[in-house]
Amino acid sequence: MFAQTPDREQKPAEAQETLARLSVNGHVSPDHQAIIPKEAQTFLSLLCDRFAGQIEQLLSTREAKQARIDAGELPDFLEETQDIREGSWKILGIPQDLQDRRVEITGPTDRKMVINALNANVKVFMADFEDSMSPAWGKVLDGQVNLRDAVNGTISYTNPGNGKHYQLTDDPAVLICRVRGLHLKEKHVTFDEQIIPGALFDFALYFYNNYKALLKKGSGPYFYLPKLQSHHEAKWWSDVFHFTEEYFGLDTGTIKATVLIETLPAVFEMDEILFSLKEHIVGLNCGRWDYIFSYIKTLKKHPDRVLPDRQVVTMDKSFLNAYSRLLVRTCHRRGAFAMGGMAAFIPAKDPVANQQVLDKIQNDKSLEVQNGHDGTWVAHPGLADTAMDVFNQVLGERTNQLDVSRSTDAPITAEELLAPCDGERSENGMRHNIRVALQYIEAWISGNGCVPIYGLMEDAATAEISRASIWQWIQHGKALDNGQVVTNELFIQYLTEEIEVVKQEVGQERYQAGRFTEAADLMTKLTTSDELTNFLTVPGYDYLD
Repeated sequence: MFAQTPDREQKPAEAQETLARLSVNGHVSPDHQAIIPKEAQTFLSLLCDRFAGQIEQLLSTREAKQARIDAGELPDFLEETQDIREGSWKILGIPQDLQDRRVEITGPTDRKMVINALNANVKVFMADFEDSMSPAWGKVLDGQVNLRDAVNGTISYTNPGNGKHYQLTDDPAVLICRVRGLHLKEKHVTFDEQIIPGALFDFALYFYNNYKALLKKGSGPYFYLPKLQSHHEAKWWSDVFHFTEEYFGLDTGTIKATVLIETLPAVFEMDEILFSLKEHIVGLNCGRWDYIFSYIKTLKKHPDRVLPDRQVVTMDKSFLNAYSRLLVRTCHRRGAFAMGGMAAFIPAKDPVANQQVLDKIQNDKSLEVQNGHDGTWVAHPGLADTAMDVFNQVLGERTNQLDVSRSTDAPITAEELLAPCDGERSENGMRHNIRVALQYIEAWISGNGCVPIYGLMEDAATAEISRASIWQWIQHGKALDNGQVVTNELFIQYLTEEIEVVKQEVGQERYQAGRFTEAADLMTKLTTSDELTNFLTVPGYDYLD
């Protein structure tokens, strides 16, 4: 357990004592030393002293709630916070450079990626230390260097293979940093000999290295907060932000955050999350791929809520469309933005196939903008124009859709948010899930968390859905369209066969040089275990340096 000290201003001598309890155990090169100086470590140590120990309790509360759901209880809106949902309060406000977020691009913090994303035809780039990044120590530190250089406008990159040079344009997108979720650790740093939360490490370094330059150019330290499951977790972040602003002598509300509603429990606490962060929050986001994973994980013991093939669980399904509409209504009532979800497609070289991709983007984004979303996500710069056109046509002269209240909608009930989803469970769907998860896990444990697979830019969420879905089919003895019941044995048979398919697709040399055997072993453990592992990235982290 982390020690707890009173939340009060520390004198320099006390700060030094707190710093002495922090240990950076990973190798820090001279380039990296610049973004983790003694002052940044002091700030990080103070955050760990006050806040790291509270995470264990927050995670225990998650488990206790999950145990009740496993025993038969269904998630619902909270009785004890009804006054918050019925109140007429609003969030503090939204900075000028975040007023228009109609298209955002997301991706990891690789140097070339950062430049291309900031130069894309988008309003915001979400630089990701979470689902699209495999957090090997060197990559985490490189990411902080890259974001510092981007903020300072000095970032550039020359491809060593072809000599192509990349640098920022004059009007790059607004930068938002997504930190790791509360469940993830940073094993290369300890405080009181305990491994620290990755979220605090990412937040502390990005804030410390960039807040002055961001404020000087009229922007600010902006964050995306992932995987929250309750308003208590939002309140924890609020306390972190308030402490940081006080420590650095900044006005309340200087730090701004967007919260991803990507867990099923969180959709029932959106008002409460906004209220808990009301000085700092600017919006909520439909993190729909993780939301589907969370639906499986949360309702894993409920045989009537087993999802069909991942490919047919689309945003027009009742439970997902209700989630989107409720998020819009809740956010706009409070003066906050309602951000849409990810289009994970990547452009295809074949013109016919590429037009099919663009048509899918058009349809997906049209549904979001008609629901009232203020913006949306794309994973590739080549799709930004299509998404931008969809939102431009509806927004017209407006910069957002805060005027779309959805106040005349019928109230969205818990039953709608939990509605079962029809659709087949197919042999092809299961085999496809196995191939995608195998290739993604292999890439992740090799240090790459953002991977193009079968025309989609995949991150951890897809692998999570794939392995959790098969686990759930096994647990409830569901049958496929070929009549076979899904069992551990059938999964292992299909995995063995699909390994050979992947081997042919990637080539013998690439397969032998990779970590596919380890990936298959990890996937087998995750899929055939008696209990569903909460996140594959937790055991996967043991494979990283």
